[in-house]
Amino acid sequence: IRLRLPQLRPIVEFITLLPLVIPAIVIVFGYIRMYGSNSPLPFLGSNLGANALLVIGYAALALPYMYRAVDTGLRTIDVRTLTEAAQILGAGWGTIIARVILPNVLIAVLSGAFLTFAIVIGEFTMASLLNRPAFGPYLQNLVANRAYEPAALSIIAFVITWGCMSLIQILSRFAPKSANRPN
Repeated sequence: IRLRLPQLRPIVEFITLLPLVIPAIVIVFGYIRMYGSNSPLPFLGSNLGANALLVIGYAALALPYMYRAVDTGLRTIDVRTLTEAAQILGAGWGTIIARVILPNVLIAVLSGAFLTFAIVIGEFTMASLLNRPAFGPYLQNLVANRAYEPAALSIIAFVITWGCMSLIQILSRFAPKSANRPN
C-alpha cells in the first residue's frame, strides 16, 4: 500500500478500524449464526472448526493494534528509498522484505505482537461463547471455584505481560537507528 497504491491507504485504515467498532459478542453471534449446527458450514460442530474460528476472531480483534504498530514503524523509515536501493542492487521482493524492511521495523512488529498477546490473554467473550479452552474462561472458572489460585494466576499473567514489555525495551536499544529516531 505504501509503495504501490497509496491512494488505498484510507480504505485500508477504515478496514483495520472495523474490529474496534464491532464488539466481540457480535462477531461470536455471527459465527454461531453462520457456522452453527443448522448452517451449511457447521464449523462449530467440530473442535478443529471452532478453534479455527477462534483464531480468526482473535486475528480480527488484534488487526487494528498490529496494523498501527507496524504502520508506525514503517513511517519512521524511508521505505521507498530503501526498496529502490535494494532493487538497484539486484534484490528480489523476498530479500527486500526479509533483509531490508523487517530489520528496520522489527521493534514495531514485536510491539504489535506483544500487544496482540496481551489482548488475546485478556479476551473472554469469544472463547467463552464458543466454549473453547482459553485463559479468560479458565480464570473465570477458577474464580468461581477457588480462592487463592486465581490471584496467583493473574499475577503470573501480569508478570509475563510486563516481561514482554521489558523485552521490547531491551530489544529497542539494540535496534538499528533510523534517521528519524534519536540516538
